[in-house]
Amino acid sequence: MVSVRWADEVVRCPHCGNDRVSYLEKAKLYFCPVKHPKQKFSLKVGTIFEDSPIALEKWLPAAWLIANCKNGISSYELARAIGVTQKSAWHMLHRLRHAMKPFLDSTKLGGPASAPVEVDESFVGGKIRNMHRDRAEKFLIGIPADRALGYETRKDNKTVVMGMYDRESRQVRAKVIPNVKRETLQKEILANVKYGSTVFTDEAVGYNTLRRRYVHDTVNHAETYVNGQVHTNSLENFWSLMKRNLSGTYVAVEPFHLDKYLDETLFRFNNRQNKNDADRFKKLLSQIVGKRLTYSELTGKVGVQAF
Repeated sequence: MVSVRWADEVVRCPHCGNDRVSYLEKAKLYFCPVKHPKQKFSLKVGTIFEDSPIALEKWLPAAWLIANCKNGISSYELARAIGVTQKSAWHMLHRLRHAMKPFLDSTKLGGPASAPVEVDESFVGGKIRNMHRDRAEKFLIGIPADRALGYETRKDNKTVVMGMYDRESRQVRAKVIPNVKRETLQKEILANVKYGSTVFTDEAVGYNTLRRRYVHDTVNHAETYVNGQVHTNSLENFWSLMKRNLSGTYVAVEPFHLDKYLDETLFRFNNRQNKNDADRFKKLLSQIVGKRLTYSELTGKVGVQAF
């Protein structure tokens, strides 16, 4: 854990950066001689494990499981496996997903001389026929009863996720977006794809002005899913993995938390090539520093008085 926390294996105080620290054997803590409020610290300080009473002997197996289980692992299953409550396991998994979140940089996908970039969006949410009658009626207002089944993908009860797949690096970028309007879709493309790149999409109207800055080809999904090299099947593969995780393992996910579950799927998908389980585990641990996620932040109750 020292080599994970500090890459050069030199223990430093997380508060002042001093490297002349001593180890207190009985307390199992490090001591910084520089005068400041928190002179004693552990390996957990400054990581996603900070202030957690759960020992690293349980945190590390949890990190291994979420990094390598292809379809994810539920909080109930993790609770049974490592011997904690379901509520604790749920919080642990969300902290680990927070560490899985990719570091955003200014690097863009594609390029005029690079492989094409696939762009697509997907709708995530429950089916109307599976909802409670009172909730379903809110989404079916104004729709004749004989046509209700045709509105299973009605956007009102779905959350939109947009993705971009770089065929050269074989990496995916995805995020939750508020809607599928032209302004929203093209803003994300302009922010993530280099000008002049070849971009493949379906024939959604939100993409119909991309030719101004990109080499844009489309495939008509009403007729075919592949037209030579023009397709978005790589992203369709990613969507299937994501939805299998959500429907098969996690069952019910609130839109408020969807971006965190998306980060989990992205982490495993983008670290699948030429990496084994140990590599993914080490990659996850290399991203634990400088990230905190309290239970109040996770549940949206920051500032609410606890009783």
